[in-house]
This record gives sequence, C-alpha cells and structure tokens, in this order.
Amino acid sequence: MLGTFQHSRLRIEVEATRGHIQASLVQPSKFSHWLWPQRFSQGLPTELYDGLKFISYLGPVEIHHEVKQISDHGLRLLLSGAIDGFHEWYWGDQWVQSRLEGVSALPINLGQSLIMMQLRQYLQRPTP
Repeated sequence: MLGTFQHSRLRIEVEATRGHIQASLVQPSKFSHWLWPQRFSQGLPTELYDGLKFISYLGPVEIHHEVKQISDHGLRLLLSGAIDGFHEWYWGDQWVQSRLEGVSALPINLGQSLIMMQLRQYLQRPTP
C-alpha cells in the first residue's frame, strides 16, 4: 500500500437520540443517503452484522470494509484497498465519535471531517 500512516479522531454533538444515530450508521438504506457521493456494493442487508464484507466506491477508488464488531453503542470496520486500517464509530444520546487510522494516499482527516459534517446534517433533518 502506498501512502502514509494517518489517524484522526472526531467527536461531535448532534440533536439525535442514540437509536437514530445507530440506525444512520448500521442501516445501509440510511448511510447510503448521507455518505453521498460514496457508493456501496449491491445486495447489502437491511442492517450490518459481524463478519459482513462490502465495498464502497468514491469515483474509481475502492475501499473494502469488513464489520469486525457491532453493538448498541459502537461499530468497528476493518478497511483495505485505498485505506489499509480501521474505522471505529461510537455513539450515545446526542453525540457521535469516529476514529480512523490507516495507511493511505487519501487525506484521511479531511475525508473524516466531511463525513462527520454530512452525518450531522442528515441527523438534523426531521425523520419521516
């Protein structure tokens, strides 16, 4: 893997319940909306589960994901491809935290900042 080792940790406050945050992070039908323009492999289940493998695409760039651990308050993904490392999410009522570490030529900190802004905007929308 070409690139440099990078790490980034961000925590934000959001006007959302733990359940709404969790659904936004573990249900592909939800995260595919707020993670635009990232696309995801076809055939994802309604909810992520331990051991699930899938691919996301950002233009021609592929990132392979493997769900290593999922709980009511956290999610850990092993990453390979454009990023070799891991992404951890933790959440509770009115907060969400992301930790991303890996080797990549992509600007991990910038990408993570954009993702957190998109998630905040998504969570602030009224739920149908």
